[in-house]
Amino acid sequence: MTLSDGWAMATSRIFYGWYVVASAFAVTFVGFGSAYSFSAFLPPLQHDFAASRGSVSLVFSLAGFLYFALGAVSGPLADRWGARSLAVIGMILVGLGLAVAGIARTLPQVYAAYGLGVGIGIGLSYVPVLGAMQRWFVRRRGLASGFGVAGIGVGTLAVPPIAALSIQAVGWRETYVALGIFAAVVGAGMALLIEDDPRARGLGPDGDPASSTVLAPKCGEPRPLRKTLRSRQFIGLYASSLIASFGVFVPFVHLVPYALDHGASPSAAVFLLGAIGVGSTAGRFFLGGVADRLGRSTTLAVMVAGMALAFVLWGLAASAWPLAAFALVFGLFYGGWVALFPAVVADYFGAKNANRMIGVLSTSFAVGTLIGPSAAGFAYDVNHSYALPIAASAASYVVATAILLLTSKASPST
Repeated sequence: MTLSDGWAMATSRIFYGWYVVASAFAVTFVGFGSAYSFSAFLPPLQHDFAASRGSVSLVFSLAGFLYFALGAVSGPLADRWGARSLAVIGMILVGLGLAVAGIARTLPQVYAAYGLGVGIGIGLSYVPVLGAMQRWFVRRRGLASGFGVAGIGVGTLAVPPIAALSIQAVGWRETYVALGIFAAVVGAGMALLIEDDPRARGLGPDGDPASSTVLAPKCGEPRPLRKTLRSRQFIGLYASSLIASFGVFVPFVHLVPYALDHGASPSAAVFLLGAIGVGSTAGRFFLGGVADRLGRSTTLAVMVAGMALAFVLWGLAASAWPLAAFALVFGLFYGGWVALFPAVVADYFGAKNANRMIGVLSTSFAVGTLIGPSAAGFAYDVNHSYALPIAASAASYVVATAILLLTSKASPST
């Protein structure tokens, strides 16, 4: 037996669903790692364009609004054209958006390049890869989903500090161009691994034979869209996500400026984003598997409550170490929330409907993402303090937690 034969036999023993998970990891690493590095670019953008903190924050808010709002479109498009095609196009657009932002000469040009490129690019790729991943797993859906979206956490850990070092070395423009090339090459290349359905390979979910019947809970059976949109599970998930999203993305834009305002060095401030990435990665890797055993819907509510606790820590922090504690705790629960959300959607509405339902529900994040970070920036411009945005964000998590708990009590155990 040759070496190549041995390699082929070894790789054939790996369930292809894990290659889909690896592709989702890479796509989310590239897309969200690039997007969440924005906090490192905020000070030089503010300086070079002589702009307020609120107006620069709007760059990220516009992109976030687009990539969540487009989920309602990209989910159904993935059902028609395939998740792979959309993810490849999306990653190329992310790369183009970043590169064009690097050569922009006015702030409105940055809005257009970054907002349209990154916003539409992630919008075309994120929901399709999540939906495709859900079809490959049932028993280990929480674990697989956690591994796939762990790319967001690892991207948050790795990309912002590297971007900050690059900004110091060569400038923010050159850094955006380099980041764009990386996003297009690596993101689009890894997206080619995505496949939509295990049956195309003669397999069932979790690597079972295609003929095997895996009994799903009643809440996992497909339902007509009109009935689904009126269901208590959908309303609860949508309302809780809408309310929580007002605070979720505030740290990704404002934690670095907050730390700089409180005397942290630029390198220490940017590494706080890395601390969010560390916590987020841990949450995605470990909490998904835990939730498979304890119940995914109830655990999702615990994650949102944990983010409220984290923001209390942020409100009390005034130096680097307490801010690092906030970043780790917030990252842990944020990572668990993001990992569990698509799995809970598939549990409630069926894996067959995953693309469509994740896409529709992702629009709930769009409004909060548009308003939250930019409103926090404008509040700072007026009050020279982040106290109000931090308190309002913590309150939003408390309300969202209550909604999720009511929803989970009304649903069969998952």
